[in-house]
Amino acid sequence: MELFKNWLGHPEELYNLVRFKMGACKKVMPKMDQDSLSDSLRVCYKYLNQTSRSFAAVIEALDGELRHAVCIFYLVLRALDTVEDDMTINLETKVPMLHNFHSYLYQPDWKFMDSKEKDKQVLEDFPTISLEFRNLAKVYRDAIAEICHKMGLGMAEFLEKKVDSEKEWDKYCHYVAGLVGIGLSRLFSASNLEDPIVGQDTELANSLGLFLQKTNIIRDYLEDHLEGREFWPREVWSKYVKKMSDLAKPENLDKAVQCMNELITNALHHVPDVLTYLSRLKNQSVFNFCAIPQVMAIATLAACYNNQQVFRGVVKIRKGQAVTLMMDATNLQAVKAIMYQYVEEIHQKIPSTDPSCSKTQQIVTSVRSMSLPSGALVSRIHFSPIYLSCAMLLAALSWQYLSTVSKAAEEYVHTGEN
Repeated sequence: MELFKNWLGHPEELYNLVRFKMGACKKVMPKMDQDSLSDSLRVCYKYLNQTSRSFAAVIEALDGELRHAVCIFYLVLRALDTVEDDMTINLETKVPMLHNFHSYLYQPDWKFMDSKEKDKQVLEDFPTISLEFRNLAKVYRDAIAEICHKMGLGMAEFLEKKVDSEKEWDKYCHYVAGLVGIGLSRLFSASNLEDPIVGQDTELANSLGLFLQKTNIIRDYLEDHLEGREFWPREVWSKYVKKMSDLAKPENLDKAVQCMNELITNALHHVPDVLTYLSRLKNQSVFNFCAIPQVMAIATLAACYNNQQVFRGVVKIRKGQAVTLMMDATNLQAVKAIMYQYVEEIHQKIPSTDPSCSKTQQIVTSVRSMSLPSGALVSRIHFSPIYLSCAMLLAALSWQYLSTVSKAAEEYVHTGEN
C-alpha cells in the first residue's frame, strides 16, 4: 500500500512505469541479438547478467564492438573485485593476486577455484573471459589491462589501510571507481564513437566515477557499519564523534546527519565535471550509458541529504522515480534539468545551523548556474487535472501488479556496481 501512496503523490511515475512495461524501455535499452555471438562470448554475457542485471541492460544497449569491449572490461573488473572482497583469501595470497591480476589476462589457463564469494563463477571460468579479452582489438586490450593493473595495486594498498583524509578518500574512490570511468572513456574513444578528448581528459572521467562511488559510500553507511567496514574519511567524521561507529548511536543522530551533509557537499563538487563530460558525448548509446547512473546518484544524494533514516535503515529512490530518470536522461538539457531539480531539493533542506551550510549553498548555486544558465527552470512534465484523476484511478487498479513488474528498474537505484 505504501507504493500506492507514492503513486498518488507522483502520478507521472505511474505513467512512466506503465510506459516502461509496455516497451518504452527498448528506446533507452534495446535488446541485443545474441544469435550472432560465439559460444564463449555468449557465456560472457550470461555471466554479465548473473553478476549485474542492471549493468547488463545498459552494456547490451551500447553500439557496435564497444558493447563487447565494455562487457569484457566489466567482467575482468568484477573478477578482480571478487578477489578483493573475498575475506577467506589470506593476505599472503590476496596481495600478489591483486598485483598480478592483469597478467592473468594473457594466461589462457589461469583460474581460481577457491573463492567463496557469490560471483565466484567469473574466477572459476576466467579462461573464457580472458579468451574473449584476447579476441578484442589491441587498443581495447591495452586500455583494459592497464586499468586492471592500476586498480589491483590500489586495492592492495587499501586492504589494511583506513581512509584518513579527504584526499585519501578521493584516492580510494579513484582506485575503485575513478579508474573505471577513465577506462570506459578510453574504450569510448577507441571505438571512434566518441572524440579522442573523451578518453584523454582523465580528470573529467575520474570525476564521473568519484561522484558515483561517493554516493554509494554515503548512502551505505549503515550496511557498511554492520559489516565492520569504514569508508568515510576520518578527517570529516572525527569533527563530530570520537569513533566512526559512534555515528550509528541514537544520541549522536544530529551530529551524524551533519557529518553526512558535509560529505554530500563534498560529492556535489563533482557535478560540474559530470555535466562537462556529458556535454562532449555524441553517441546516444554512450550518452545513455553514462548519464543514467549520474542522475540516479544526484537523486540518491537528494534523498539522503539531512535525512536521519540513513543511520536507521535503507534510503533509496522510488521505483517509479528510477524509471522516470532512466527514460528522461537521454539528452544534455534533460540531464541539466534533472540536476537542477535535485540540487534545488537539497537547497530547500539545508539547515541554517548546519556547519557545512555555506559550503553546501555555494556548490548548489554553482550547479544551478551551470544547469540552467539562460533562465528559470521549466517543468519537464505537465499533467492536466483529467490526467491526474485517471492516473490515480489506474494506480488504484494496478498498484499491486506494477509493484512486481518494476523490480528490474529498481536495480538502477543502486549505482554502486563498479
